[in-house]
Amino acid sequence: MANLIRSAKSSSDWTLNELDSYNIHLERREALESFWSSDPAVDPELFQYLEADDMQQARNAELINLLDLAMLRSSGESAVDDFVVELLRHTGYVHRNRVACTRKDLPLLICGEWRHAKTDVCIVDRRQNDILLLVQEDKYLEDREPLDAHAQLVVEALAAFAESNAGRESFDLPPFESKASIPIPLTVSIMPGIVMAGTAPTFPKIPVTQELMNHVRYGMYPPTPTVVTYCFPPLPHPLRRRSDGMKPFNNRSQILSCYEAFKTVVGI
Repeated sequence: MANLIRSAKSSSDWTLNELDSYNIHLERREALESFWSSDPAVDPELFQYLEADDMQQARNAELINLLDLAMLRSSGESAVDDFVVELLRHTGYVHRNRVACTRKDLPLLICGEWRHAKTDVCIVDRRQNDILLLVQEDKYLEDREPLDAHAQLVVEALAAFAESNAGRESFDLPPFESKASIPIPLTVSIMPGIVMAGTAPTFPKIPVTQELMNHVRYGMYPPTPTVVTYCFPPLPHPLRRRSDGMKPFNNRSQILSCYEAFKTVVGI
């Protein structure tokens, strides 16, 4: 893998080849029981009515309407982003100084050239001027694991890390060595992410270090491997994960439980 050609590419062009060329590996893990057994802090009405027209609360009807639109491939990628932003509000990820931003453009030096990583959705803590969570949509239509979307999420995590360090340097502060150094309550030294296949999420955890950043900057193969772990919500019909999404009650409950538990990873 050290002999693979490395070139300056924007995040939308990253694939598994780029991960291999930087010694970055994806490993699927089974979701721990503690990860999907949390009681979701959402309005119980979301588990009582399937359709938006049956909802009594207007904001719940708006969420389900956005869910339905996001499941229509003809609606375009913006429909998934709109759904994600509203869902993050419902689940408590967005609150006061934690804001959801779409299409945030992050510069990153790759192989000695400036390129751009454009997030689909991210959560920014304006008190810390730091990105807490990245969300990337799987824009491929085939029913498969969204591996290229994971690659795009990885480079976005690197760009978010670089953005945090650039902000520190502007205040004459030393750079972070890893995400664990950031003074927010992260429980592990990772950048949390979510990959959306329609309305069905995958939950990756991306280790980010200055060592990896330096090798990407100079286009070199890192001797230390980086392992990105990810897991799927434990749905009753996993083969219909994309087509069913968060629409059925069973899926809705499991997925929202995962969002609740993932807050501890994000640090909120």
